[in-house]
Amino acid sequence: MSYLVVFIGAGLGGLCRYLSVTTLHRVFSGISFPIGTLFVNLLGCFLIGLIAQLAESRSMLSGDVRLFLTVGFLGGFTTFSSFGYETLQLVRDGQVLYAFGNVALQLLCGLVLVWLGTVVGRLMG
Repeated sequence: MSYLVVFIGAGLGGLCRYLSVTTLHRVFSGISFPIGTLFVNLLGCFLIGLIAQLAESRSMLSGDVRLFLTVGFLGGFTTFSSFGYETLQLVRDGQVLYAFGNVALQLLCGLVLVWLGTVVGRLMG
């Protein structure tokens, strides 16, 4: 059942991401900055913090609902929300060095791998 919950949530999250990004790019068509992606990443960070807090401190969400919203919907909407939440958890757990390492590795290695994927794609095409 958990697989189905995540699957449906991810599909809806991906659809919402697509709609949000394309709408914002249309509204702000004169701006070359990726405002749609920024919007979904920041909104996803806010939502995962809100959902996690409500689930942890107030027991407002069942396990399946939490799984649907965080791993499914927000996972499809943006993975940046998970990155933000996990980094904050490392700080809360006193693992500040790991938190900074996570930030550095995710950003630097992510950018390098995007570049590397582009290079490999060019070589293949």
